[in-house]
Formats: sequence, C-alpha cells, structure tokens
Amino acid sequence: MTANPLRDRIVVITGAARGLGAALARELARRGARLALLGHEGPELDVLAASLPTTALAVEVDVTDSSALDEAAGHVRGRLGRPSAVVANAGIAEGGPFATSDPASWRRVIDVNLTGSAHTARAFLPDLTATAGYFLQVASLASLGATPMMSAYCASKAGAEAFAHTLQAEVAHEGVAVGVAYPAWADTDMIRAAEGFPALHNLRVRMPPGVRTIHPADAVAVRLARAVERRSTAVYIPAWLRLVQPLRWALPPVVLRLARHDLPRWDTGHPLSATGRLGAGGRADRAAAAQDDGRQR
Repeated sequence: MTANPLRDRIVVITGAARGLGAALARELARRGARLALLGHEGPELDVLAASLPTTALAVEVDVTDSSALDEAAGHVRGRLGRPSAVVANAGIAEGGPFATSDPASWRRVIDVNLTGSAHTARAFLPDLTATAGYFLQVASLASLGATPMMSAYCASKAGAEAFAHTLQAEVAHEGVAVGVAYPAWADTDMIRAAEGFPALHNLRVRMPPGVRTIHPADAVAVRLARAVERRSTAVYIPAWLRLVQPLRWALPPVVLRLARHDLPRWDTGHPLSATGRLGAGGRADRAAAAQDDGRQR
C-alpha cells in the first residue's frame, strides 16, 4: 500500500450528479483518483467535474440502458483508460403503500437500483478483469431489514446485495474484488424529501438510537472511499451495523409488530399515499424516463 493508493487510479461512479455520488467524487478526487462521473443529469455532472482537483470526465447516461452504458464504458476507456474501480451508486426511491402504487413507477425503482447495477457491472467487467479491479455495490440499511411503505426500494436494495454476493463468487478467481456498502441514513436530498412525509419520518425516528441518525453525506463518502482503497468486502455505515447481520432473521417480526400498531396513525389522519420519486434526483429520473419514452414513440 502506498500513501495514496488511489492516486492516478481511474474510478467510475454512477449516480454521481448529487448526494452520495457527488460527495464520493469529491472525496476520491481529494485522494488523487481520476474520475468518470456517470448519470443522466449532464449539466450537474459537468459542474461537478469542473470543480474537482483531478481529471474528471462527465458522461451523461441512464444506467437502465445497457447499450448506452456499453458506449459510456468505451468512452471512459478511450478518454481516461481502463478503470480499476467502479462504484454502482445510482439509486432512486419512492414511498407509499404497495397496493396503491403505480406499477410503472414501482418497476422503475427496481430497474434503476437493481437492473442498473447489473448493467453497470456488465459494461465495466472487462476493464475490471484487465486491471484486477474492484466493484463496490452501494446497497443500504434497507438490504438488512425491510420496512413498510418502501417495498420497491427495499426489494431492489436486497436484490442488489444478493447480486453483488453472486458476482463476488463468480469473479474472485479472476482477481476482481466485489464489495457491498450498507449506509444507513445520509443527509441527501432524497432523505430530506422523505422526511417531509409523516409516515416515512416516523419509520425512521422509531428505529433504535444510532440507526435513526442522519449522517452527513461527506462523512459517509469518507467511509466509501476507504472501502475503495482497501477493496473491502463489506462496509457498514455506521460501523456497528455489522452486528445486525447475524440478527437479520429477527427483524421482520419486530417491524411487523411496530407497523401493525403504529402505521394507521403515522400519517396524521390522512390516507397513506405514494410520495412519488423522492428528491431532486427522483424528479430528474422521472424527467429522463419521460424523455426516453417520448423518443421511443
């Protein structure tokens, strides 16, 4: 290990325009990495790339479009070289009861968070194999224990965790390392938007002390960057969340008991309803998906 193991290394980050992706980009750049910033918010990516102290390439792409991701991987390869690390960070969320959720919107969360991660891995695996690189899947606290009102998000993040574990076993003999990140609550526009809905706010504050804390995005990014440096198999934020792993089996009955008692009164007397895709990133995803639909018609 050198003093700066990421210096001049090429790292790809999806969902880099805002939130954890942007915070991680700034932290990795501080450590000397050269970055490929992927997402469908082109102007925001350009601004971020221009603000970083190291070389950064902004690539506008939707992670649910496998052909476009293949082109993006070729563009990164041609402009920067082969990446030695890829962080599958792109994600969106929507809250509300499953029974009244919009099927297309529900499926979009799955497509971005799970299928988009798989597309990302598929596009960049040739590079990671050539560089004996590292793939970090950003999962979530939701991967460890599902909660009501977040069915698509929890299902997608649990699926992303399972995908990463499967990929880890498949590519280890090729020298490629795969890790899973389990961040709890981070101060991003998605979480701030969720806090505006009483049911989602109460789901968080009724969690045990420590779990319910909202952590600064920059602090989470430091832990993620360290995981990239160390090629970590798993990173928990906060670190003590690793203690939850052997107790996962006990979480569903606890959540069920809590929800059965409290869910009917959490929305201050109003019917529980869909939140729509949360935060500025969710709105940008909705706009990009609508634009894609328009082009296909």
